[in-house]
This record gives sequence, structure tokens and C-alpha cells, in this order.
Amino acid sequence: MDLVLLAKALVLGVVEGLTEFLPISSTGHLILAGELLGFNGDKAKVFEIVIQTGAMLAIVWEYRMKFWRVAAGLTGEPAARRFVANLVVAFVPAAVLGLAFGKLIKSYLFRPVPVALAFIVGGLIILWVERSLRPRVRVERVEDMTWRDALKVGFAQALALIPGATPIT
Repeated sequence: MDLVLLAKALVLGVVEGLTEFLPISSTGHLILAGELLGFNGDKAKVFEIVIQTGAMLAIVWEYRMKFWRVAAGLTGEPAARRFVANLVVAFVPAAVLGLAFGKLIKSYLFRPVPVALAFIVGGLIILWVERSLRPRVRVERVEDMTWRDALKVGFAQALALIPGATPIT
């Protein structure tokens, strides 16, 4: 058993655990932490996929009752149909951009310097928005979203294709 590799996996697992449920880029943090630890390459990519899959499954588990209610209500509840329609609308921008630019994004942006720059630029944008624009909450619950709101969320989430970018929606 390679104790150094195990220690690196432990550190990256802690990084993932601390960053996945915060409004920050867990992928960006994994890229930077992996680079600092000297853990990159194919093994690192597989490890990142595995631990992020665990985080995604945790989300599915957490919201399983909501998903079940929506699925059960698709035939009779307009709110369930609107939720699914908004989910599809919000998915489209990232899907289209990801399919169109996925190879370019992976080859140029999944590196430490672009990730660090995305952290800095994103942090400055968040500070500027919070101090200058003073955004107000217009939609309190996901059930109150229109398709236009969902499309705006989708475009904001498309920024998440850039590792280190943190779309705040």
C-alpha cells in the first residue's frame, strides 16, 4: 500500500468534501490541490471523477423525495410539469456550449493558471456585484420560476464549464 498516494487521496477527499456544497468551484480546488500535491495525470482524473460522482449521488439522495414527487405529479400537476420544463430550459445552454467547446475547455482551462485566474476574476466580480449592484431576490422558490428565469440560470450555470468559475444564481 502506497501511503503517500493514500495521503494525497485523503487531502483531495477533504478538499472535495469542503468545497462541493459551498458556492465555490470544487473542480477548480481539486485541480489546484492536485497540482500542489503533484497528483495529476490519468490517475488523478479518474480519482476526481469518482469522488465527484459520490457528491452527485449525495445530491440525488438528498433530493430524492422532491424528484419522486415531481415524477409522480407529471401527469396531473402543472407545477411538476413546469419544474421539469424549467429544468430542461436551464440545462440547454450548458449542454450546447459544453458540446461545442468541451475539447477546447478541457485542453486549455483545466490547468492551474486558468483556474487561479478564474478564482480571482470571479471573486472580484462577486465583490463588485455585492457592493455596487445590491441584487434583490426576485424569485424566492424554484416553483415560482418562469422559463426566462430558468434560461438565465442556465446561462449563468454555463460559466461552471470553466473550472474555478463560480456562477452565483
